[in-house]
Amino acid sequence: MLNDPRSHGLWEKTAPPAPVTSHLQGNVTADVVVVGGGYTGLSSSLHLAEAGSRVVLLEAKEIGFGGAGRNVGLINAGMWVMPDDLPGVLGPVYGERLLDLLGNAPKLVMELIDRHGIACELERNGTLHVAVGADGLKEIEDRAKQWGARGAPVTVLDAAETARRVGSDAYTGALLDMRAGTLQPLAYARGLAHAAVKAGVEIHTSSPVIATERNGDRWTVKTGSGQVTADWIIVATDAYSTGPWKQVRNEQVHLPYFNLATTPLSDNLRKSILAGREGVWDTKEILSSYRMDQAGRLVFGSVGALRNSGLAIHKAWARRSLKKLFPQIGDVEFECEWYGKIGMTDNALPRLHKFAPNVIGFSGYNGRGIAPGSVFGRTLAQHILGQLAESDLPLPLTPLAEPSFRAVKELWYEAGAQVAHFADARF
Repeated sequence: MLNDPRSHGLWEKTAPPAPVTSHLQGNVTADVVVVGGGYTGLSSSLHLAEAGSRVVLLEAKEIGFGGAGRNVGLINAGMWVMPDDLPGVLGPVYGERLLDLLGNAPKLVMELIDRHGIACELERNGTLHVAVGADGLKEIEDRAKQWGARGAPVTVLDAAETARRVGSDAYTGALLDMRAGTLQPLAYARGLAHAAVKAGVEIHTSSPVIATERNGDRWTVKTGSGQVTADWIIVATDAYSTGPWKQVRNEQVHLPYFNLATTPLSDNLRKSILAGREGVWDTKEILSSYRMDQAGRLVFGSVGALRNSGLAIHKAWARRSLKKLFPQIGDVEFECEWYGKIGMTDNALPRLHKFAPNVIGFSGYNGRGIAPGSVFGRTLAQHILGQLAESDLPLPLTPLAEPSFRAVKELWYEAGAQVAHFADARF
C-alpha cells in the first residue's frame, strides 16, 4: 500500500480490491461526515446510510491504511482487561454495559460478513489464548471463570488438548473462546467499504482533513481540495490520527507490532499445525500471535518494528521460535513481512470523546480493533440517529489527556522488543 510492502504485507497481496474512490473536490453536503476509513468509520457509515442518512467518508490515505489493514486478524471478544476488573475501572453500569457489548461484538462482525457477502477468509472456529507456565494457566483459568459467570462459551483446555489443537507441546493449557474467530483484516475493511458504497456512502480517499469550522448548527470539514458541510462529525482516526484530531494519537502510547507470513505449508504440516484454524496468542508479557490463512501460510507476529536493526533481529527470532514451537516445520521461508502500531491507553480500555457539539468518536482499541471497531461504529450510528441517548452509550465521555513520558515509552517498547527477541528462543 502506497508502494510500501512492509505496511500491509500479505493482506495487501491477497485482499480483493477496494472500491474505486477519488480525492474530495469541491463543496459537498451531508448529514454526517466520517473521518477515517478503518473499521469504526466504515461500520458507522454503513449503518447510517442503511438508515437513510447522507454520509461522506474522508480517508487521508487508503481504505484500511491504519490498524485495520495491518493486524493479525483475530476477531476477539472483550478487551485485555479481566472482565471482573471493568466495573472497578468504569463503574458497575458502564463496566457491565461494555462487557456485554464487546462480548457479543464478534457476532456482529460475522453477521456483517454474511449479510454483505464479504470475501475475507472468515473462520468461525474460535481462538486459543495459550498459557505459558503455571502463571499463564492461572491467568486463563481466572479469565474463563469470569467470562463463564456471564454466560460466555469459553472452555479451559488441558495441556494435551492444547497440544493436539495447536501442534505444539509448549503450553500448559489454553482458553478456547467460541465467540471468536479469524479473518483477512484488509479484505474485511475493503468489504465494508464496498457495502457502504452500495448503501449510498460517498467515500473519498487521499483526502486528509486539515481544518474544521462551526457555522451555526453545522460543521464544515476542509481538505486541501474541497470541503464537506454536515450536521455531525464522527472522528474515527484512532492511533493514526493527524490534523485537527492529532490529540487522539497523542493520548495513546504506540506499541509497534509486526507479522511475518511463511510460504504455504505442505498438506502434512497443515494437518499437524492449527488443523482447526483457530487464532492463537500467548500469555507472555511480550506476546506472540499466530494463525493460518486459507492458503496454508502461517502468520506469526509479536511486538517490534521491522526497521533498522529490528528487521534482522525480529526475523531471526521468528525463525528460532517457530522451530522451537513446531520442530516438524524445519527451516521456514517468509513470503511477506509487515508492521504497524497499536495505540495503548493508560488503562488498556477504549475511550469515548465528545470533541465539540455533534463531534464524537471512539478510540484506543489496544490491539482489539476488529470487533470493537465494528460494534462501536454501529453504536455511533445509533446515537446520531437518535436511537441511543448519550447516557446509554457503552463508555462515559472522558476528556483528552496525554500520558506522561509517552515518547520515552514508545522508544523503550521498540528497543526493548529488540533486546528481548535477540536473546529469546536461543536454547
